[in-house]
Amino acid sequence: MKYFVIGDEDTVLGFGMVGVQGRKAGNPAEAEGAFKSALADSEIGIIIITERVAELIRPFVDQYIFTERFPLIVEIPDREGKVTGKAGIRELVNQAIGIKL
Repeated sequence: MKYFVIGDEDTVLGFGMVGVQGRKAGNPAEAEGAFKSALADSEIGIIIITERVAELIRPFVDQYIFTERFPLIVEIPDREGKVTGKAGIRELVNQAIGIKL
């Protein structure tokens, strides 16, 4: 199983330094193309996407987030930090399992 990252140039470069392939996306067309490309590769099990890029293609991302299908989609903050108003991973886990961690 492989990882794939979609985000700004710094995020893709950083993950690339540890061997994770990815694509830079700065607009909805680039983000959609990168996301669809990652979905088409059956070896990719986890797609890491920055929150800001995920917002550009929210309907596509929401079709896969929290489903039982692969790949697993993980949203992370980019170099500018967390998106205001977006729940963090702790809040999402608390909602999903109904227990505060």
